[in-house]
Amino acid sequence: MDHPRKPEKKTDQIGDAEMPAPSLNFIQEIVEEHNRTGRFSGRVHTRFPPEPNGYLHIGHAKSICLNYGLAVKYGGKFNLRFDDTNPTKEEQEYVDSIREDVRWLGGNWEDRELYASDYFGQLYEWAEKLIKDGKAYVCDLTPEEVAKYRGDIKGGKESPYRNRSVDENLHLFRRMKAGEFPDGLRTLRAKIDMNHANFNMRDPVMYRILHAEHQHTGNAWCIYPMYDWAHGQSDSIEGITHSICTLEFENHRPLYDWYVQALGIYAPQQIEFARLNLSYTVLSKRRLIQLVQEKHVRGWDDPRMPTICGARRRGFTPEAFRKFCERIGVSKFNGIIDISWLEDAVREDLNKRALRVMGVLNPLRVVIENYPEGQTDELDAVNNPEDPAAGTRKVPFSRVLYIEHDDFREDPPKDFFRLAPGREVRLRYAYFIKFVSVTRDPQTGQAAEVRCTYDPATRGGDAPDGRKVKGTIHWVSAPHAVEAEVRLYNHLFTKPDPDDVPEGSDYRANLNPESLVILKGCRLEPSLAGATVDAQYQFERLGYFRADPVDSRPNALVFNRTVTLRDTWAKIQKAQQKK
Repeated sequence: MDHPRKPEKKTDQIGDAEMPAPSLNFIQEIVEEHNRTGRFSGRVHTRFPPEPNGYLHIGHAKSICLNYGLAVKYGGKFNLRFDDTNPTKEEQEYVDSIREDVRWLGGNWEDRELYASDYFGQLYEWAEKLIKDGKAYVCDLTPEEVAKYRGDIKGGKESPYRNRSVDENLHLFRRMKAGEFPDGLRTLRAKIDMNHANFNMRDPVMYRILHAEHQHTGNAWCIYPMYDWAHGQSDSIEGITHSICTLEFENHRPLYDWYVQALGIYAPQQIEFARLNLSYTVLSKRRLIQLVQEKHVRGWDDPRMPTICGARRRGFTPEAFRKFCERIGVSKFNGIIDISWLEDAVREDLNKRALRVMGVLNPLRVVIENYPEGQTDELDAVNNPEDPAAGTRKVPFSRVLYIEHDDFREDPPKDFFRLAPGREVRLRYAYFIKFVSVTRDPQTGQAAEVRCTYDPATRGGDAPDGRKVKGTIHWVSAPHAVEAEVRLYNHLFTKPDPDDVPEGSDYRANLNPESLVILKGCRLEPSLAGATVDAQYQFERLGYFRADPVDSRPNALVFNRTVTLRDTWAKIQKAQQKK
């Protein structure tokens, strides 16, 4: 697991007290060194450059928080640039979702929403320059032949078209641009070194022919730049100072540097960091597409998906994401972060903001025999003990209540302190109740109704005579309850490493059949009848919940469990390992 760096022994003066200054991660150290030496004249200009060919996931959230955070910390600028170089896989839907996700996380690109396709004209001119300088050529090899000619670690073989004249290359390249050739017939390649130890330097393809409509430029082009040709030059055009990439681009950096030097243009500083890898999670775009297409999930925004839109629908907050990214820091080495780090950040944030309410997910009817029929009490309940300004609310109490089935046992195990024969328990915010009798369902044999008595003197939860009870349970008044569907989300995979499978299987063998449990007929306190999708709730003793923004309706409420109150999954896994 990657861990945050330990604070360095630095202090900042705050008032009369000296406070430890937060340590710098290695990227901040590089930025500060550049600022000290005047490398970029004190400028800091970062960007988030997604390809609009899918939905953003939690790994992208780390990159967004890192790049935008650097711009904010150093008073710089932040661009949102769509690296849209492959029209066959890119759609406006993805552009729109990326905008929404970056904005939700707090990223502010001001008026700098940019596209690599904005630079297609400049990129084409630069490609012609490389041809004129003898540093690029038109190649007729097929993709399979190109791969074969690149060879192995011992070296490759030059294309038979590598030594075309400058005039012939320009003529063919311009005909490619004019649309005279079919898809895949020819490419433009950089002329570098077919025996270079880095395969990216073995005459990489710069342009391919692709007669396809582009979501941003329409049919203006039929040749499209490869990602590696467009990416570094886009950074240069935008004046990016620090081009932050994940480690898989480290071997591409020599190529980016070669292009910049060959063109004689402004050079940003590329810095690589370890991408985010989470336990119980896959972040491969190919796998996420597979999960959606094979209907293992309900879509890209399924709350089980590690997409930002899925996390938002589930009830995660941008503040929790930012806190999580701050805690895990950035590293130069790949590792796996336990998903509990993210869940803990969510709990910590929701604990401060979520309104406390009572909901019963598996209702058991309880009749208070000595409570007057037709009477209703209005009891005071605290909205959020972490926020006194949140105040209190009234909850109704009546003769018939619902409690959780799990809060009653006829034959209780050791250390069970909830309702049972001969037991007295406290109802949250209400009274002590004592067991009298139980009625069972004749078909299932399970408890169908429990009858109790209550002590009117214990209103509010304390006994005047000083007697104590060990158990406190939640409840709702049956005649006032709101019915709802509740969806309990667990990890999408049963193992920390989804690839931990027997030979012949793949990660899908570890899909968790209990990743979604749908409970119908749940009973919630009446204050939730007007629940909005913007509100976060803690169902006391059960977890944090949010009304589903897609499926919930005023007369058909649906709540998603965002996260449990504690890491129950770890306990489940530990218990299973002992069996």
